[in-house]
Amino acid sequence: MKCRILHESSGRMRVHIDQFRMTLQQADLIEYAIRSLDCVENVRVYERTGNAIISYRRGNRRAVVEALSELNYEDEKFQALVPEHSGREMRNKYEEKLLFSVLNKGFRTLFFPSALNTAVTVARAIPYFVKGASALLRGKIEVSVLDAAAIGASLLRGDPDTAGNVIFLQNLGDILEDWTREKSVDDLAEMMSLHADRVWIKCPDGEEVLMNTDEVQAGDLVIVRTSNVIPLDGIVVSGEASVNQASMTGEAAPVFKTEGASVFAGTVPNEGELVYRVTQKAGKGKYDQIVKMIEESEKLKSNTVTAAYHLADQLVTGAFAGMGLTYLLTRNITRAMSFLMVDFSCALKLSMPLAVMSAMRDAGKYEISVKGGKFLEAVSEAETIVFDKTGTLTYATPKVADIVTFDGWSETEALRLAACMEEHFPHSIANAVVREAADRKISHEECHTKVEYIVAHGIATTINGKRAVIGSHHFVMEDEKICVSDAEREKYNAIPANYSPLYLAVDGKLAAVLCISDPIREEAAGVIRQLHRMGLKKICMMTGDNSTTAGEVAKKLCLDEFHAEVLPEDKAAFVRSEHACGRKVIMVGDGINDTPALSEADVGLAVSNGAPIAQEVADIVISNGSLQEIVRMRQIAEALMKRIHGNYRNIMGFNSVLIGLGAMGLLMPATASLLHNMSTIGIGLYSMTPLIREE
Repeated sequence: MKCRILHESSGRMRVHIDQFRMTLQQADLIEYAIRSLDCVENVRVYERTGNAIISYRRGNRRAVVEALSELNYEDEKFQALVPEHSGREMRNKYEEKLLFSVLNKGFRTLFFPSALNTAVTVARAIPYFVKGASALLRGKIEVSVLDAAAIGASLLRGDPDTAGNVIFLQNLGDILEDWTREKSVDDLAEMMSLHADRVWIKCPDGEEVLMNTDEVQAGDLVIVRTSNVIPLDGIVVSGEASVNQASMTGEAAPVFKTEGASVFAGTVPNEGELVYRVTQKAGKGKYDQIVKMIEESEKLKSNTVTAAYHLADQLVTGAFAGMGLTYLLTRNITRAMSFLMVDFSCALKLSMPLAVMSAMRDAGKYEISVKGGKFLEAVSEAETIVFDKTGTLTYATPKVADIVTFDGWSETEALRLAACMEEHFPHSIANAVVREAADRKISHEECHTKVEYIVAHGIATTINGKRAVIGSHHFVMEDEKICVSDAEREKYNAIPANYSPLYLAVDGKLAAVLCISDPIREEAAGVIRQLHRMGLKKICMMTGDNSTTAGEVAKKLCLDEFHAEVLPEDKAAFVRSEHACGRKVIMVGDGINDTPALSEADVGLAVSNGAPIAQEVADIVISNGSLQEIVRMRQIAEALMKRIHGNYRNIMGFNSVLIGLGAMGLLMPATASLLHNMSTIGIGLYSMTPLIREE
């Protein structure tokens, strides 16, 4: 691709793409291709001018220049980097709408004769009259009725300029509100879009192969098991499972799927196994389904915003009552019209969603995906926070520190079998086992029959007709009644207590104990201290790990309390007990066994490198995996509620003053309308500013 460098400084350059006209799709391709470079910090492409501004780490100028020269619009490698919806087309559409609206108003004011301007104003007023009349016919006195009354009263008084200004400013507000809503839906859908990188494919010979999702074609057979997110749309050809479809359809209860049933990308089997035939390639289908779901839901509104909306509609009736009372007392229609020209609802209904979206945008800067404004409100009000241990308070990349073998098993064979079983179920401990086998160059092709995942316990399968299990002490040693021979008892008792043990047994005999090193995250202690200072009254940990290991972690982190060797239903029950005490709860987890509590809590918060089902169920997902972002999330949530309440006071106070001055005859209706609409846009623009300063 031919480019010219227009200007550059250390770590920054502005380039011009030499072509006659750049399309939106080409601009997206350039932006995402350059952004994919590790050395690039930020890039913005302007399709109207054909320019791109690139910020990069110093010392990488050559890499950026080479990447620009290698760009090719036809290269599928670059095309694959562009998401299905980038937002560029939507942004252009609304920028053009705003520009056209302002230019149109200016042109008519400067060049149209008065009579023609009046005719245009009357014509533009008709839709407002229709909407107002429609609301009245439904028996509702809403903002549309107030708008129609204000415009109509101005026209009847022979003041088309005021009516035109009301229409113009109302139109600007509508464009901004539509833009905000569409952008919020677009951003939220992108946050919720599936990012499943790899998937199990069933080959014609029956072999299972792990493949990149973007390589899967329509017609391929995909295997999904308990807790694995269904990566693509398709039709079930064999197996049966209960599937959690809440992320797509909102259904609370799992839906039973068997042969012939449709499955949707982004849903998760709670229990069972399915083989299905793909009908939609990667990147198709789910986005539009998410958009539809969001548009039909109330996820974007917090309870405070919803209350403000209801109040705004109720105040319309008060405006008409005030108008009537003022006219009765003063017999002055100009004073009475102050109640029509100034209303509270415009500013309330514009600024509130803008504030929520500003908070969600700020969260996105720190790689935090928030699935609705109401969850931000809950984060600000929560008094209790519950942490899972493994992969949450401890690192999400634990390691196999040692393998203690029994009954004649070698470390290599024990690890080979453990990795073969664990690779089917993504969890931080399972990933550690598979990674250790890879580091030791141990191949672990399928050597078992159907794998069964037992939530919060472990995995069971059959090998050469013998039952093999791997999992917790409770599952393997107690439920499966596995015993250790007297000859190996001393070796068993010598296993260090500071490790998280993973037990492997075959044919009723203990084969190995994999000692998992699960160190506490560096930031965990500091995060706990900060959360205490920010008003969290109870910070506790609930884990399925043994009491000794859990106690050490709780002591080091100064937690208020901890519960060890708990089942998923115990975590959910604890959340319910906190609710019974009147406390709102944040649950932080990353595993399959955390999902009941994530669903039960006021806010379910998942870290990105945990089980896919946890991320689907969670209300907030931290993509960079750092616990520090929980503190950031609390700061953003508190700042949002402060802004919402501040906006509410400012809107009510300023507009009340305008109405009062108008009722006293100190402010003309046209001036009151202008000040009201200017304040509405001003508060809206303020609501879009960042909530917290970047560090």
